[in-house]
Amino acid sequence: QVQLVESGGGLVQPGGSLRLSCAASGSIFSINDMGWYRQAPGKQRELVARITRGGSTNLADSAKGRFNISRDDAKKMVYLQMNNLKPEDTAVYYCNADLRPKLFPGTYYNYWGQGTQVTVSS
Repeated sequence: QVQLVESGGGLVQPGGSLRLSCAASGSIFSINDMGWYRQAPGKQRELVARITRGGSTNLADSAKGRFNISRDDAKKMVYLQMNNLKPEDTAVYYCNADLRPKLFPGTYYNYWGQGTQVTVSS
């Protein structure tokens, strides 16, 4: 019914930039909050950035000043612009969204994408 698919990951040198994209597809009535999380080997999944339905953003301290999250509701997409990447940014990045499926109009459900690998290395 609904899925989130990330793209844009890859290998980049320290100081470089990447733009991650997440496309929501399926029978969706509305989308509330959307966000990006990441998980490095041996570590728990952590918040990178979230953006509300109204456009308010919340960034992890490690991302402030370097990353930016944005959304395009017409395209049902959320983006993560990552600048000045550091080796510690290496992780699998996951898209997350709270959305209301058309089939269940009274309830918001939480969805995760499959993840995209970001590797920052010289």
